[in-house]
Amino acid sequence: MPLKTVTGKHADSRKGRGAGINPEGRFETVAREAFDDGWDRQEEELPPLKTHVTAERVSSIISRNESPDIPFTQSINPYQGCEHGCVYCIAGDTPILMADGTTRPIAEVRAGDAIYGTVRRGWYRRYVKARVLAHWSVIKPAYRITLDDGTCLVAGADHRFLTERGWKFVTGTMGRSSTQRPHLTTRNKLMGTGAFARSPAKDRDYQLGYLSGLIRGDDLLASYHYQRVGRVHGDQHQFRLALCDMEALQRAQEFLHQLGIVTQEFVFQKAVGERNAMHAIRTHARPAVEQIRNLISWPGAPSPGWTAGFLAGVFDAEGSCSQGILRISNTDKEIISWIDRSLRILNFRFVLEHVHREQLKSVTVVRLTGGLREHLRFFHSVDPAINRKRDIVGQAVKSDARLGVVSIEPLGKAMRLYDITTDTEDFIANGVVSHNCYARPTHAYRNLSPGIDFETRLFAKVNAAEKLREELARPGHRCEVISIGANTDPYQPIEREWRITRGILEVCAEFNQPVGIVTKNAMVERDLDLLAPMARRGLANVFISVNNLDQELARRMEPRCPAPARRLQAMRTLSGAGVPVGVLCAPVIPFLNDHQIEAVLEAAWEHGARQAGYVLMRLPWEVKDLFKDWLERHYPLKAKHVMSRIHAMRGGRDNDPDFGSRMRGTGELAALLAQRFTKACKRLGFNADPRNGSLDTTQFRRPDKPGQLSLF
Repeated sequence: MPLKTVTGKHADSRKGRGAGINPEGRFETVAREAFDDGWDRQEEELPPLKTHVTAERVSSIISRNESPDIPFTQSINPYQGCEHGCVYCIAGDTPILMADGTTRPIAEVRAGDAIYGTVRRGWYRRYVKARVLAHWSVIKPAYRITLDDGTCLVAGADHRFLTERGWKFVTGTMGRSSTQRPHLTTRNKLMGTGAFARSPAKDRDYQLGYLSGLIRGDDLLASYHYQRVGRVHGDQHQFRLALCDMEALQRAQEFLHQLGIVTQEFVFQKAVGERNAMHAIRTHARPAVEQIRNLISWPGAPSPGWTAGFLAGVFDAEGSCSQGILRISNTDKEIISWIDRSLRILNFRFVLEHVHREQLKSVTVVRLTGGLREHLRFFHSVDPAINRKRDIVGQAVKSDARLGVVSIEPLGKAMRLYDITTDTEDFIANGVVSHNCYARPTHAYRNLSPGIDFETRLFAKVNAAEKLREELARPGHRCEVISIGANTDPYQPIEREWRITRGILEVCAEFNQPVGIVTKNAMVERDLDLLAPMARRGLANVFISVNNLDQELARRMEPRCPAPARRLQAMRTLSGAGVPVGVLCAPVIPFLNDHQIEAVLEAAWEHGARQAGYVLMRLPWEVKDLFKDWLERHYPLKAKHVMSRIHAMRGGRDNDPDFGSRMRGTGELAALLAQRFTKACKRLGFNADPRNGSLDTTQFRRPDKPGQLSLF
């Protein structure tokens, strides 16, 4: 196994490389510490880093996916790692129930995090808070487990889930052994609540709804009119919101600030004895008070965002969840009516209970039915701010969720699967109780960093063509278009010597296997002798990635890639030889290259491209710190603004892993970007002729074996 190129985040950037740091990979088990040898290297010019390539033989070469927002189902990546020096990649996630009631992708969970696990107490297993002790990942064959209610889980064969008959493995055999073990069947039911709901975007509608629910539920908002000697009047205007829970107060203050209203913080009541302190925000400015009054007015037609925000706000103000009962109480009939309406919009079941009180005003209690499954759906769908109200400690692991196993299907590929060790030996994965891995891997995945290592420690799949020939020759192989270079570029610099992509294309040409190539390297011209004949039969097309025409920006973003002008020339060469060419504007980075979309499309059209697509900047866990460091080094004055725009298009997060939105983003800025791209494509004529993008799968054939005679 190769050693790391450089160690730690202190590793300075090098000429010709994109990443400026080499953080410890999330899968590493080998701990390393920086060592100060006493030399001051601040003025020393660091030498360029060499690329080290390791030849490896793989057991399979075609990767398959069923993602609804990726335009191919099969792909081949000849290399692992990439010399081009770009600071963006692809990843995927599975939600884990955290101890604060929220969810987090398992890829982002870390040792020390607090989550929910279970322990047996009496007749039932009950939810308890647990601590993550370790986190890692391995590459192994994956299986999809589908449940009655639509919950979908992807896990390795050795993973265990809790069923009504105890812990069971995904499959029944241990590796190549014939030894049987308890495993999932379609007669089993998993234990838990079922798939977690998606959290709402904190857009303007949500903010208005949240403020309306919180302020109407627990505040002072008033204007007083009276005469005062020596003045025209003595009118006073007051807004005050006092709460024991700082999470709701801080959220309200932040939302008001984003809506242009400044408030002041103060201590409303000091802690006395067992009574907690209360903090508050306020303003006495007449325009601010009037604006707040307008903001919390009832909408004519509440949007889903406003509805989720309103329920979160009124729950933070007047709600509780204890002893397995989630309720919201209020004496105002109008507020109760809006709670009723909002719960119906989001398809929650509930009952109204009227409580008569002699000395006080009668109160109405809205109680959610459906048990913990619906309580979690409420928490995740509306996202209240107060963590203590999400506490489910002590509740039994039981529900009426339809969690019967419908199918256990092999995905037909090995993929990266994450796992964690906890002090309860289990965790809650997408709503079902999941055990720690059966056998912790004996070595971590590569022990390398996603930083500079990714650019300098490469792995070449030297038997790729051989394995492709075997897989295409199998009797059960179904011909579908194969994308070459879906993850790492098939024409990066080391392809000149290793020629693995060339070998793959030779096999595809032999089998009439249609291929689509994605690259940002003009080296693709080398293989025109293969691509042109295949293209004439409708078996090949090429997308070339060009995300800007600025030579300096391109040099910084993709330091070892051909210049944009050279890539455009490759488009012309390919198109002139009859190969259908497309342009991929990826990634589009707001405030850096998004303004060049129209210019890139115009240049690509002039050079023969007739298909076009784009992908918005994605920052999965492995990449976000690398990109932020790159921004601070190259564009320090723009860094905060760039990240702000990314957050605005990613629902307030660095990354959006959800199908349907992860490639394009959400919100007003993302919609505007999509509109600009669509209009530019329509004006120029891109994507008008489907023949330029479609490939023919009907010509696939298996060549005759050497020495075998034809029947005809």
